[in-house]
Amino acid sequence: MKPIADGVWPTMLTPFSESNEVDFDALGRLVEWYLAKQVDGLFAVCQSSEMFALSLEERVRIAAFVKEKAAGRVPVIASGHVSDGFEEQVKELKAMAGTGIDALVLITNRLAAQQESDEVLRSNLEKLLAQLPADIKLGFYECPYPYKRVISPELLRWCAETGRFYFLKDTCCDLELLRAKKQAVADARLNIYNANSATLLESLKFGIAGYSGIMANFHPEFYVWLLRNWQDQMEAADHLSSFLTMSSWIEKQLYPVNAKYYLMLEGVLDNYLCRVKDFTQFSATDRHEVEQVRRFSQTLARQYAIS
Repeated sequence: MKPIADGVWPTMLTPFSESNEVDFDALGRLVEWYLAKQVDGLFAVCQSSEMFALSLEERVRIAAFVKEKAAGRVPVIASGHVSDGFEEQVKELKAMAGTGIDALVLITNRLAAQQESDEVLRSNLEKLLAQLPADIKLGFYECPYPYKRVISPELLRWCAETGRFYFLKDTCCDLELLRAKKQAVADARLNIYNANSATLLESLKFGIAGYSGIMANFHPEFYVWLLRNWQDQMEAADHLSSFLTMSSWIEKQLYPVNAKYYLMLEGVLDNYLCRVKDFTQFSATDRHEVEQVRRFSQTLARQYAIS
C-alpha cells in the first residue's frame, strides 16, 4: 500500500446545533471549506473534534459522513480511540475501521498508563494489532489529553517495521526529538506530520511530511502554501513561518471555541457551541483577538497571492 499523502491535514472540528446534536449540515460546509483551501487530507474524529465528548455512534457517523462527503477528493483518517479498557477499545476501533476511512489512528496514551513503560505499550499494542483488520492502514496520534504520550524513536521504528503504520501526528514540539524520529523511520512507509507551527519549517528541511495541527482550523491555506513553496521561496517562507508562529499563540485561548468563532466569521459555522469547553467564557476580548488574526490573515493572503 502507498504511504499517506504528504501535506496539510486539518484536525477537524465538530459543529453542534443549539440542541447539542452534531450538526451535519454545518459539518458538510466545513469539509468543503477545508477542501477549498486545498488541504491534502482530513483528520476526522480527533481531540479537536471533541472525540472524548462524543458517543461511539456519533464518532462512527462523523467518520462515515466525512469520508462520504470528501468523495475521494482527499483521503480521510479518523481516530475516536478513547476508551481505557482493551475490549472496549477493540470494539470502537473495529467500528471506526468499518466506516471506510483511509487509515485508522491509534491514540498513544490509550495504549499504556502514564507511569507504564514503552515495553508495556508495545505489549498492549501487539495484542491490539492482532484484533484489528489486517488490511487497514494505521496511524498514531500523540494526543495531549488525558496525558501526552510521546512515542520514542525506538518504539516508532518497531511500529514502522510491522508494515502497518503510515501516519504519525507528532506533538513533541522538539526539533531534535523530531529529527531522531524521522531518522528512525527514514526507510519506512510511515510519514510524520508536525503539529507545531513554530518548528514546522525547520522540520520540513529534514524530511517531515507535513502539518497536522490546530491552526489548520484558522488559515490552512498558509500551511498549504508553505508546504508547496518553501524550497523555492525560502525568504517568503521564513516570513510566513514567523507569522504562523505568532498567530498560533491564539491556541492558548479557549480552543476549540475560538476556532469555531473564526469559522463563523468565514460563514461556515452557525455558532461556537462546544461540549468540552464552556463557550460562555469566550469573552469580547477573545473575539476581538480572533477577528484581528483573521484580518491579518486576509492581508497576508493578498501579499502571497493566495485566493
